Amino acid sequence: MFCKAFRVKSHTALKSSDRKKLRGDISSTFPSLTTEKLAELMPPKEDLTIAKVFVHKGDAVSIYVHNRNPIIFELARNFYPTVYTLWRHPDLLPVFTTWPPVFERMSGGADLMLPGILMSSFGLPEVQQGTLCAITLVGNRAPVAIGVATMSTKDMLASGMKGKGFNILHTYKDQLWAYGDESCPPNIPPEEIEVAPSANLEEGYLDSESPAYITELENLHLEEVSATVQQESGEIKLSTETFQEEKAEIPYVENCNTSLQETMDDLLHQCFFHALKYKVKKSDLPLLTSAFLRNFLFACCPEGQQVDIKKSSYKKLSKFLQAMQQRNILQVKELSKGVESIVEIQWKHPDVISFVAPETVLPLETCETSDGGRKQPYQPPEILSLYGINAKMLPLFQASGHRKGDLLTANDVRSVIITYVKTNELVHSDNKNFVTVDPVICDCLLNASEKHDLLLLKWDDLVTRCLERMQPSHRVAFPGSSPVVRKGNIEAIDISVAQRGSNKKVTIIKNLELYGLDPVSVGSLLQQRVQASFSCTVLPGTKDRVQVQIQGNQVSQTGKLLLEHFKIPRKYINGLDLAGKAGKKK
Repeated sequence: MFCKAFRVKSHTALKSSDRKKLRGDISSTFPSLTTEKLAELMPPKEDLTIAKVFVHKGDAVSIYVHNRNPIIFELARNFYPTVYTLWRHPDLLPVFTTWPPVFERMSGGADLMLPGILMSSFGLPEVQQGTLCAITLVGNRAPVAIGVATMSTKDMLASGMKGKGFNILHTYKDQLWAYGDESCPPNIPPEEIEVAPSANLEEGYLDSESPAYITELENLHLEEVSATVQQESGEIKLSTETFQEEKAEIPYVENCNTSLQETMDDLLHQCFFHALKYKVKKSDLPLLTSAFLRNFLFACCPEGQQVDIKKSSYKKLSKFLQAMQQRNILQVKELSKGVESIVEIQWKHPDVISFVAPETVLPLETCETSDGGRKQPYQPPEILSLYGINAKMLPLFQASGHRKGDLLTANDVRSVIITYVKTNELVHSDNKNFVTVDPVICDCLLNASEKHDLLLLKWDDLVTRCLERMQPSHRVAFPGSSPVVRKGNIEAIDISVAQRGSNKKVTIIKNLELYGLDPVSVGSLLQQRVQASFSCTVLPGTKDRVQVQIQGNQVSQTGKLLLEHFKIPRKYINGLDLAGKAGKKK
């Protein structure tokens, strides 16, 4: 379902009443989730958002997001856990196990066939047709997919373990997983079970979940096993040869030994030292800790990564800075009640001096492409204004071989006009800055009130009138993609400030999609910079356009993001003059 990129319709915070209803629905859908586990999954005092999306097949899906990770998705009033939730609660659903090569095909959009399911001495879990189940890989109980059983366990065994077993809804590495922090599955050791005899191998089954048994199978010359890999009518059967070849190539979940917390600690330290050594100046001190985080530390994130202190071992910025203070790297003081500032930095500290910044550290934001949703560095599009020849202007262009509907650049139009004037000897004999108006120019460029009085036109006036009377169009070319031509002038990114209740202001940003920018990603980046909540809603009067709304007057930060990071030309941004005036320093 999520093997291809989906379109986000809106992304908003969940109301308290909707949160309460969701907790009730999840509790009734998954009775094994105790009150404590449910509170851990959806903490009552932490933000919970809902993203409404359309998948590539057109289905409307609601995705519930906590701490930037999708935890539950809703389809046709049914609730399904994501792999992020199952990694924290691996026993939430009945579990079936398969091999890594089979999973590679599942992650590409295929369903799970019964020959790809492993058998243990305890048999298969007892499920009914339509039961939601989790799929794991051999040697690890961390689920990598969820699917709906197409038949009961009894029918599976009766069929000789042939045919389709599960309709796969969501997998590790699909676009729903990519909507989160893209972390790897944890390594959850399998329960110690007795392995079934290997007699089933003659029937094409691989029946062990023990890593030691895998080695034993290799020693038994798996090439003698008659199982083959086929994909006929969507059916996947496990090939011993393919397993041997792909085993070394497929990134197994056990490669993710480094915990997310340790990874975030490393990223936090890297951005911290980079900010101290290359960004913060002595004139910036004293520096508010919140401003240091927003304007310096976040700006030093490598491409495609984001610092989330809550996921580090420090949990809070104040604790991290306190640890750095204990190492005598900097000094933090409370200059005003409840507000901490960095007042001193030891730039000659060995850790600061020895730090070397990676080659690519400034965040060039990424965007999704249509080739499977892979992320690539964002580059601004090349925008070219074009002018179409309409019926009224056609007589002026016919001599140059152009036809109605042809699109020309401004330089092409100017060249055609110059050629026409010189060919017909219309340059004024006394003043070469003027052109004599002939019947064709009169019909094409003059208003009714001017036709009897206006006999001469300046060169610039002639070209300007010509461009104004042609059909405006524009061509947008993104790097690596075919150019797209649209009628009319391209709409600029519109930034506006609106007043809400209680004298609160919000900043609204429109038309980001026209420049290849994902509104949700832009909103998330602004949220990091200004520490304010944002939401994405459908732009009124459109079906597939989204506007970003963020609390406060954030025009200045929005402008910096678009101009400096995304490199959008200033002429394509409206509303930069609405930035709030900086307050006077006391």
